[in-house]
Amino acid sequence: PLKIDFSAGCVWLSENELHLTPIEYKLLCVLAHNVGKVLTHTSLTQKVWGSTQENDIASLRVYMASLRKKLERCPDAPHLIQTHVGVGYRMLRVENDEA
Repeated sequence: PLKIDFSAGCVWLSENELHLTPIEYKLLCVLAHNVGKVLTHTSLTQKVWGSTQENDIASLRVYMASLRKKLERCPDAPHLIQTHVGVGYRMLRVENDEA
């Protein structure tokens, strides 16, 4: 399972620490804090980059693909982060470690 330690800024998948870029980590944190909710492209770009430029949505898609490659067993058929076409993304589940 995926585990995020927000206080230490660390992420593990099946006991292996993942090495995420700062943007990937920020994106993952935003999704993890909103598990089960569909976050729009605009909302995600605002929270990650602080803006909603059209090119930010293209960047969001690139970072999401990169993040999925690190998180998902099969990035082309993701189970952790779902795409809602034309709307945004939703994270389904995550274990948090606040310690």
